[in-house]
Amino acid sequence: MRTHSVRQDEIQHQWYLVDASGKTLGRLASKIAAILTGKNKAEFTPSIDMGDGVIVVNAEKIVLTGNKMIQKLYHRHSQYPGGLTSVRAKDLMKKDPGAILENAVKGMLPHNKLRTPRFNRLKVYAGGTHPHQAQNPAVLEIERVR
Repeated sequence: MRTHSVRQDEIQHQWYLVDASGKTLGRLASKIAAILTGKNKAEFTPSIDMGDGVIVVNAEKIVLTGNKMIQKLYHRHSQYPGGLTSVRAKDLMKKDPGAILENAVKGMLPHNKLRTPRFNRLKVYAGGTHPHQAQNPAVLEIERVR
């Protein structure tokens, strides 16, 4: 048996449109991360960037289960002494609804050289419209599981 290795010129990137209204954050983020890495394709090769692009709309309608909206904290540090800043998920959702989903997806992508180009193919919008009609995105239905 010979194993077929996919070449860079054989890869075709497709765009998907996902409606995030009513979806659970972690479950949605894991599906998006799998699409960005290309794991939904039969010819998946870990060392080649063969993932597809994902456009997410209605990010402000994402659901966090339990008390995570109040208890979950997002941290950042300015690299100066005493520079730790923590923000609750509820406050971050008011300020930038897409940041919660972007942070979750970025944490689920592999930490290697392909992380940045894969993450750059994720476009998140708070409202129901997006400016990417030229990519002809296929609507991707992700069922809501509780």
